[in-house]
Amino acid sequence: MESVSPTLINLIIFVLSIYVGYHVVWNVTPALHTPLMAVTNAISAIVIVGAMLAAALTETTLGRSMGVLAVALAAVNVFGGFLVTRRMLEMFRKKERKTPAGNSH
Repeated sequence: MESVSPTLINLIIFVLSIYVGYHVVWNVTPALHTPLMAVTNAISAIVIVGAMLAAALTETTLGRSMGVLAVALAAVNVFGGFLVTRRMLEMFRKKERKTPAGNSH
């Protein structure tokens, strides 16, 4: 009996993770969105470290270029996540009332 190719197993895991991730993200209540973004930023930071290691330790040009691409995409994801999180947190801040121009109260 032939064994299953490791590439096929990795592809199946990748497709299943996309499916599960899609359903997890789209079924999140709005109140939990900001904490989820914070966790996503932390995971992307770990991806950046792993991608830098992969780019540095790989001897092939393709491996290095894929590592550099992974670092760039994860950095964009982290930056965008921080912007979205900051914008959402600003929605929950109390708005300051402006006093009319002639009053000293």
